[in-house]
Amino acid sequence: MIPYKEAFEIVQSHKQDYGVEKVPFTRSLGRVLAEDIKADRDFPAFDRATKDGIALCFDGMHGQSELTIAAVVAAGTPQISLRDKTQCVEIMTGAVVPQGADTVVMYEDIQITDGIASLQTKIRKGQNIHHRASDRAQGEVVIPKSTTISAAEIGILAAVGSVQLMVKKLPEICLVSTGNELVAVHETPLAHQIRESNMHTLHALLEQEKIPAKHHHFDDDKESIINALDTLLSTNNVLMLSGGVSKGKFDYIPDAMEHLGVKKCFHRVKQKPGKPFWFGIYPKTNTLVFSFPGNPVSTFVNYHLYFKTWLHHSLEIKQALHQAVLGQSIFNEIPLTVFKNVYLKVENGVNTVYLVQENGSGDLISMVQTDGFIVLPPQSDVLEKGDVIDYVPTRL
Repeated sequence: MIPYKEAFEIVQSHKQDYGVEKVPFTRSLGRVLAEDIKADRDFPAFDRATKDGIALCFDGMHGQSELTIAAVVAAGTPQISLRDKTQCVEIMTGAVVPQGADTVVMYEDIQITDGIASLQTKIRKGQNIHHRASDRAQGEVVIPKSTTISAAEIGILAAVGSVQLMVKKLPEICLVSTGNELVAVHETPLAHQIRESNMHTLHALLEQEKIPAKHHHFDDDKESIINALDTLLSTNNVLMLSGGVSKGKFDYIPDAMEHLGVKKCFHRVKQKPGKPFWFGIYPKTNTLVFSFPGNPVSTFVNYHLYFKTWLHHSLEIKQALHQAVLGQSIFNEIPLTVFKNVYLKVENGVNTVYLVQENGSGDLISMVQTDGFIVLPPQSDVLEKGDVIDYVPTRL
């Protein structure tokens, strides 16, 4: 059994690169860019009006406050010229500022009577104009490589004409559940059975990462488990298992992995929940195996602690470190790193966490109240209300 920090470092040391692929920008939400996206033209591409009003030449006014309106300019029309600098043109938001004009005054600051615009306030040269290339010049990077694409980036991709783009490939993952006690969700369990839930939790978590996982279930039969794993190890980048790794007589996963030549990196971690966690690599294909204990909270916690951080490390996604303030005192008297379910409240502008009442790692229902968990070092001193502590959020 190894300490939590050592187990964490071992998992992160197995960073993988699955290459890149080209996808349509409309299907790139949540993916990680594998290239810099550059401006295909100046942004903006022309001096554009940011307000509805009039465009004029500041120096050509010579202090006058009334200007004759020479034309009206709509957005989406070619640029015109302001030939007489003592005049102005009406202009709409987004329109090209006329050649010879350098200032826009919004309608709220003028009065128009019989084609004459009268200034009602003091103006500043260059106001209300979004100048050409002031955001980015042609050829400059607008979205850097390794950015996770959000709705904001989708708009930029559309604006620069990136119809297709290169993103980092995601690992092919197979989820594996074990246990004779599990039945499908649509079935009515007998008194000694339970509905399968961990796989659906993991499926949902992976969907948040844009990974469509496959799923297999094994009954507690050693030979059938070995035969099935033999194929899955050769056809997936990652196997994620739930159950079958503790010390029970029907926990066959560790023996099956050894029989198939999977290198064990560690088995059992000095942590609670999730102590029986097994991690290894299949040398023939570099397939990684995350084998979590079957209790739902153990699986949920280990996913966030180990797999999610490993995935983001492999994809070179910047990992934020989160902390919160304790809303109550707490201590850990056992020689294990303990992860406690907490709910989050914002109090006086500060993220403050409180313990969720739960009945151990089998208490799936407690996850409804859980916003994340806090990390308590082994046999730590009492942490007082108001102390800052490491916090792992589990809700988006």
